[in-house]
Amino acid sequence: MEIYTLLRQFADSWMLLALFAFFVGIVVWVFRPGSKKTYRDTADIPFRHDDKPATDKEART
Repeated sequence: MEIYTLLRQFADSWMLLALFAFFVGIVVWVFRPGSKKTYRDTADIPFRHDDKPATDKEART
């Protein structure tokens, strides 16, 4: 059996299953309970300094 054929069969079966499991794991991680606050804080980053520009110290944190 050629190495290409072997790798092709592996990619069509087990790698597909592994990548699907990885995708499901990422989806579960994103929608896990308690993650809403983290994502809301991240989404609000552009609006933290609406009234004045950030100082150098604040920009680094």
